[in-house]
Amino acid sequence: MMMDAAALNAFLERDFGQVAAQFCVESAEVEQLMLRLRVGVMHLRPGGTVSGPSMFGLADVAIYLAILSRIGPVALAVTTGATIDFLRKPEAGADLLAETRLLKLGRRLAVGEALLFSEGQVAPVARASMTYSIPPGAAQGAAPV
Repeated sequence: MMMDAAALNAFLERDFGQVAAQFCVESAEVEQLMLRLRVGVMHLRPGGTVSGPSMFGLADVAIYLAILSRIGPVALAVTTGATIDFLRKPEAGADLLAETRLLKLGRRLAVGEALLFSEGQVAPVARASMTYSIPPGAAQGAAPV
């Protein structure tokens, strides 16, 4: 691991300060990263449920941070492909958690998946799969997945 939960939270604060307060890395292990979205009014759509774009953003940030936990603070790793399946309505007023794992970590591409849950619930509310482009040379110290 190149970056633990504390280092990832500090990275968010330093490089993505405009959104850092919305997220908290709960844990970062080799096999899994857990990211919390602190759900607020800005994340809700009419009817009081968390919006699709907010859930997509959680998945995107979670998988991005899972990659950085392995390759270090590479701000220019970018999303090149994404799919998300919305499975059920999130619980009103509950934070969302993303359980994230990397499926592939190569020198130029990384693929990850995230299951999103309403805090305290067993069944996921969404599933996302994303591919990221890693800048040349950035992942040389990372162990492959």
